[in-house]
Amino acid sequence: MATPIEQRGYTHPDALVSTDWVEQHLTDPKVRLIESNEDTLLYSSGHIPGAVHVDWTSDLNDQIRRDYITRAGFEALMSKIGATKDTTVVFYGDKNNWWACYAFWVFQLFGHTNAKVMDGGRVKWLKENRATSKDAPAYPKTDYTSSERNDAPIRAFREDVLAHLKKQGQLVDVRSPEEYAGTRMHMPDYPNEGALRGGHIPGAKSVPWAKAINPEDGTFKTAAELKTLYCEDNKLSPAGETIAYCRIGERSSHTWFALKYLLGFTNIRNYDGSWTEWGNLVNVPIEK
Repeated sequence: MATPIEQRGYTHPDALVSTDWVEQHLTDPKVRLIESNEDTLLYSSGHIPGAVHVDWTSDLNDQIRRDYITRAGFEALMSKIGATKDTTVVFYGDKNNWWACYAFWVFQLFGHTNAKVMDGGRVKWLKENRATSKDAPAYPKTDYTSSERNDAPIRAFREDVLAHLKKQGQLVDVRSPEEYAGTRMHMPDYPNEGALRGGHIPGAKSVPWAKAINPEDGTFKTAAELKTLYCEDNKLSPAGETIAYCRIGERSSHTWFALKYLLGFTNIRNYDGSWTEWGNLVNVPIEK
C-alpha cells in the first residue's frame, strides 16, 4: 500500500493526485481527465469515464517539423477537449505515466500550470478494479486563449546542452544502462529510431527513469527515496542547473517531473532532441 501523497515529503505534493481523488472528481466540471499513452490504441479499449484522449503523435507534435504544436494548435486542442484556463487538467497513461508526464510537460510550455498527474497511472486504476468506459466523451468547445509557447525555462536545445557542457552543468541520462554504455542503440524490444552512434553525453549521470517509481503499482517513490537515488547516489544538487535527456524526450519528461515537482529542483530542463539528435550530430562529444 502506497504512502499517501501528502505524507511522502514532496516539495510540490499538489502536482500529484491519487486514484481516490480522481474517482471523487469524475463528474467535477472543473476537472478534465486526459489519458495519454505510448500505445495510442489503448484508450479505445477502455479508459476512466469522462477522460479525453490526447495522442502525443497527432495532438502534441507538429506534423511536419520536429517540434511541438504552435500556440494556435494548443488553443485548438484545449478548445476541442472543452478546457478553459480555470480547468484543472489531470494526466494519466500507460508505462508508469511516462507519456502522461510528457503531455504534462508540453502543456507547461504553454503555461497551463493548473495541471496534475494521477499517481500510478492507468495500471493502478485497472488493478484497483475501478470503473472504465469505452465511450469517447464530447464536451462543449471552449474559447481558449494561450500565451505564446515559452520553451526557455523547461526545454533545452542542442546549443543549450553544448553551453551547459562548457559550464560542467548537471546532466541526467534516463535511458537504460545499455543505451548509456553504447552497447545498445535503443530500448530493449523497440526499433532503432535513428541514432548513428551509441553512448552518452559527457559527464551525464545514468539514472534510468523507472527507478523513480514503485514497480508494483507505478506510484512515485517517496521524497526520501528519490533524494537517495538522485542526490546521494548520483550527487545531483537540487540547486544546480540540470538537463535531463533520453532518446526522444519522453522518458526524460518523467524524470523532469520527479526532479522539479517532487524533489524541488529549481532549474531543470528537458532536452527533447535527446539521443536521436545528439547521436547523429557531427562533431559533438560522446562518451562510452
